[in-house]
Amino acid sequence: MFTNKYRYLLIVLLAAYSYLNSLFSEVYAYYHINASWYEVLSVFFLITLLVWEGNRVAEKILKHFSQIQSPVRFLIVFFFIGMIISSLVSILVVLGVNAVLLHLPYDQLKLPMKLAFTYGTRINLFLHILNAVLFYIDQYKNKQLEAEELKRISSQAQLEAIKNQINPHFLFNNLNVLSTLVMQESPDANKFIEEFSKVYRHVLDARQQELILLRSELEFINPYIFLLQKRFPESIFIDINIREEYLSYLIIPVALQMLVENAIKHNIASRQKPLHIALSVDGKKRLTVMNNLQPKIVEDGSTQIGLQNISKRYELVTGKTIEIEKTSDFFIVSLPLMQPEL
Repeated sequence: MFTNKYRYLLIVLLAAYSYLNSLFSEVYAYYHINASWYEVLSVFFLITLLVWEGNRVAEKILKHFSQIQSPVRFLIVFFFIGMIISSLVSILVVLGVNAVLLHLPYDQLKLPMKLAFTYGTRINLFLHILNAVLFYIDQYKNKQLEAEELKRISSQAQLEAIKNQINPHFLFNNLNVLSTLVMQESPDANKFIEEFSKVYRHVLDARQQELILLRSELEFINPYIFLLQKRFPESIFIDINIREEYLSYLIIPVALQMLVENAIKHNIASRQKPLHIALSVDGKKRLTVMNNLQPKIVEDGSTQIGLQNISKRYELVTGKTIEIEKTSDFFIVSLPLMQPEL
């Protein structure tokens, strides 16, 4: 609001309105103020200009250096900074106008200072109320746009799921039959089918959720790791080092599986060059997925769909972003953990 491109026009109009309002209220006759119209109007204009511009500069500095995350707390702190600015501006403007135009003794400036202080703090209050209203209108519009975007993406995802959907009952029933048939011949095959069934069921259950407990996601990742180890024997090693205190935090569903798949897709995984993937939580309460970097020599053009999907879902659901870091030896993706609501 304070950076509005029409702010100088608004400042002139606001100062003129304030002057006319005080004139019609006969403030000068009531307080016996003997000042010409241009002297009074100049005071209104200077106070309005300096309060507005002071708040504009203060907002820019506060946004740059402040660590305040809550919008409400930011607006409150910003308002009190504006009050300090308006108080100082009011006093300095009266002293400056008096020095240039009025030349009144100091004891006659007490009343003008009080009136200027009252006007300065009131104009600051008015501007901050207007700023808060515009801020929440923008927030509301952004939330509506995000909701529409999330709805559109969700609709597209559901449409694709319908196109490629396998009837889950048919799948599970046939997996059970197949498990019965191979149980006596191959215990490993039976175990593989059971773990695959768990993975598939988790994907179906988590599909409709925006956030999921890290504990649930890790319970799902264990059978998924089993499947990977059968696909890539002695070629993939996954280390999970996450403390109990973080298991009640929330993340995007199936994000870990997608990141592990992404690591496997783009890196060599063999007995000679095993792929090591580590899952941990760093000091910033971010779940990190790190793998040693050994890119495939021949690789299809990467579309980055997996990372884009996770990044977009995090942005829409939580307002936070994932972090991606690539060094000469490692590829690291950090997912923000969300505290559960109490």
